[in-house]
Amino acid sequence: MSPKISKELAKHRIEQAKEDLKASETLYDAKLYKASNNRAYYAIFHAIRGILALESVDFKKHKDVIAYFNKNYINTEIFPKNLGRKIVNASKTREDSDYDDEFEANAEQTARQIDTAKQLIELVEKYINNK
Repeated sequence: MSPKISKELAKHRIEQAKEDLKASETLYDAKLYKASNNRAYYAIFHAIRGILALESVDFKKHKDVIAYFNKNYINTEIFPKNLGRKIVNASKTREDSDYDDEFEANAEQTARQIDTAKQLIELVEKYINNK
C-alpha cells in the first residue's frame, strides 16, 4: 500500500471513529448506556486502526489490534501510558455491555468511555496529520 493510500485510509478511519463517537453521545443523551458504550468502544477501535493504516498493518481480532497499539505506541510513549489502561477498560466495558445479560451500564462509566474516545481521537488525528 502506498503512503498516500495509507494516509487516506487512516483519515477515513478517523472519520469513522468520529461518527461512532457522535452516535455514542446521542445514545448517552438518550440514556441508552449499553449501546453508547458499544459505539464509544468502536470510536476507539477505529481510531487505533487509523494509526495502523499508516503502517499498512491490520489484524482480524480486536485484541490483536489493541495489543499491537499498546506495544508499539503506548509502551513506547508515543501516546500517554494511561491511555493504554483506558483502552483495555473500554474493550472490557463494551464486551460486558454487549454480552453480559446481568451487566448494568451507568452514566458515569459511559461518560468515561466517551471521554477516552474523545481523547484518543484527538491524539490520533494530530498524529496522522503530522505524518
